[in-house]
Amino acid sequence: MKRIEAVIRPSKLAEVADTLADCGISGLTVEEARGFGRQRGHVEVFRGAEYAVDFVPKVKVTLVVEDGQVREVVAAIRAAAHTGEVGDGKIFVLYLGEAVRIRTGETGGRAL
Repeated sequence: MKRIEAVIRPSKLAEVADTLADCGISGLTVEEARGFGRQRGHVEVFRGAEYAVDFVPKVKVTLVVEDGQVREVVAAIRAAAHTGEVGDGKIFVLYLGEAVRIRTGETGGRAL
């Protein structure tokens, strides 16, 4: 099993979720996040005053998939979240040792 974490633009969340549903993904977790990458934030003007936005709003989508689904899911997230602009986000794929469904006690792939 693999855990996939994607940090994306908030405006792309619905498109990514729909694309993942089309791939057969039945569950995911979404968290609001703030951070910066190479762009190091940006400057905005509000009521004539400039101020620096050091942490850009993002959304972190987390899901767990079987090893055989990783390439398809990563490609789907990348296609749905892509704008071609700086700040599109990142996708991280991590090894997951175990999963347990609390209600039934099922483990491994059956817990997904």
